[in-house]
Amino acid sequence: MNLPRTFARTLLRIGLGMAAAAISAAAVAHDFWVQPFKFWIAPNSAVMTTLQVGHGEFRQRWTAEAGRVVRFNSIGPGGVVTDHLRELRVGSMDQDHLIAFGRPGTHILVLQTNSAQSTLPGIRFTDYLKQEGLTPALELRKQTRTEDQPGREIYSRRAKALVQVGPASDTPQPWVTKPVGVSLEIVPEVNPYAVGAGQDLPVRVLLEGRPLPGATVMLNNLQFDGRPVQTVLTDAAGRAVFRFPRTGAWQLNVLWTRALKGNPKADFDTTFSSLTLGFSPAVAH
Repeated sequence: MNLPRTFARTLLRIGLGMAAAAISAAAVAHDFWVQPFKFWIAPNSAVMTTLQVGHGEFRQRWTAEAGRVVRFNSIGPGGVVTDHLRELRVGSMDQDHLIAFGRPGTHILVLQTNSAQSTLPGIRFTDYLKQEGLTPALELRKQTRTEDQPGREIYSRRAKALVQVGPASDTPQPWVTKPVGVSLEIVPEVNPYAVGAGQDLPVRVLLEGRPLPGATVMLNNLQFDGRPVQTVLTDAAGRAVFRFPRTGAWQLNVLWTRALKGNPKADFDTTFSSLTLGFSPAVAH
């Protein structure tokens, strides 16, 4: 069947637009974080939280089975660890997770999942690797001439959220700036909730406890998260510095992948990690 040239061009544009949207959706669907309804709460109270995936128009609650979560705890004053696995009700879109906090200070919520499997067509996988700055994987696929092959990976997620219980303080809280022991994590070098913390937030990205250079860290404003506000490549010490106002809610995210050998189901093992935080109007300046 012969179509008029103008109509054919229109169909082509529509097709290209749909393909681009599909690529974009595949790429952003990996963003994952813990979202408290409030980041600042009163002592001896609780806050509702959800687990979120995607961003912009693709944001939604994470609805995987609760069995996917292997760690969900908080680390509070004095480094005291409290397990919250039983509070999770993952898979119910109409239910949130009520997390209780006691002592004043900054608490870290930590979540970790086990692995799942994903396969993308070659061109979509390449686009995803480019968008996330996974240069080693891109170079490996180019060297092995497998760029047209489907991208097969296993992936898992790590997420941290900073919750401030009670007013901000200038008292040192060393547990906030220490690694929590997940395989890939964003560690703040200063407590962003401390009095006089300023607007710069230096962070370190650690992979298996060691600094990770060359990783792409993205800063997202969780109120307007259609695209990153800032993107920084970690230096040789795994360090990146971000500047943003002490208002609103924010997310930092990073991911890394390594090649697998001898795995019949996947060629790469990818880990996603995020850090979320938000400010009370009382500390805005």
